[in-house]
Amino acid sequence: MIPASIPHSDVEALNDAFALEHDINAYYERSSVFIRCIEASRLRTIARMVKACARDRILEVGCGGGHVLRLFPQSDLTGVDVSARMLDKARENLRAYRVRLLQGELPSLKLPPGAFDKIICSEVLEHVVDPEAVLQEIRRLLAPKGRVVITFPNDHLIRGIKDLLRSSRLDRLSFLGKLAWGGDDYHVHIWRIPEMRELLARYFTIRKERVAPGRWLPVRCCFQCVGH
Repeated sequence: MIPASIPHSDVEALNDAFALEHDINAYYERSSVFIRCIEASRLRTIARMVKACARDRILEVGCGGGHVLRLFPQSDLTGVDVSARMLDKARENLRAYRVRLLQGELPSLKLPPGAFDKIICSEVLEHVVDPEAVLQEIRRLLAPKGRVVITFPNDHLIRGIKDLLRSSRLDRLSFLGKLAWGGDDYHVHIWRIPEMRELLARYFTIRKERVAPGRWLPVRCCFQCVGH
């Protein structure tokens, strides 16, 4: 849960607190089978949507522990995160990769325009104070004919499922693991799926839309976009 002592405007402290409370490696490796199934589906969808080539310059905005960037071992990788703790995890997980890791909020890093062929922003916008500033900067950094993959959590569905599990006391079943996994208490924005489309359409043309693990349970919403 977001510590009351940290204002939403202190992005680095907020994300360091999140990283400390939620071990990103444990999330991917030791959370419940149910959660790992959802995240494996999200990662497969991202990989298909990015469709990386060996020479691609790939940027991940909010790279966390580097679990998404690990999908692209042949590409030239850049990861950005505001949390020093997360970047420590990313350095550990990406030791064998050709990767540059940068700390800070994306607009403040002053990266050159058109510098990336593919840009990924997965489960990040809900954590930032000004998601539109991030999207505007992603558009500036995207190379001509480049591709953007952005994913959101379907928080209304996720919170409904968690409330149902708690009210029925099914949250006590060990195979479900901790309901706190995912860190949705740290989300400062929540969007419904039509609102996600509307937000992205201000900056990009949406080419593909998929959900993970499937339409029967759209927990993660994944969009492949190009510049207008």
